[in-house]
Amino acid sequence: MKLKTTLAALVLGFLPGMAAAAGCSWHQEQTANACAEGQIYDTASESCITPATS
Repeated sequence: MKLKTTLAALVLGFLPGMAAAAGCSWHQEQTANACAEGQIYDTASESCITPATS
């Protein structure tokens, strides 16, 4: 029983770190979705821009 409890504690302790290491793109998706109509998200400047017309 003590071994199972210890293993469970170790696994649960490492889960947040593993999730952070996997990366999270939530911020970028939220930023891209927040652009006003007619604008696009520019990853280089990390902001919404109005596309150039040709």
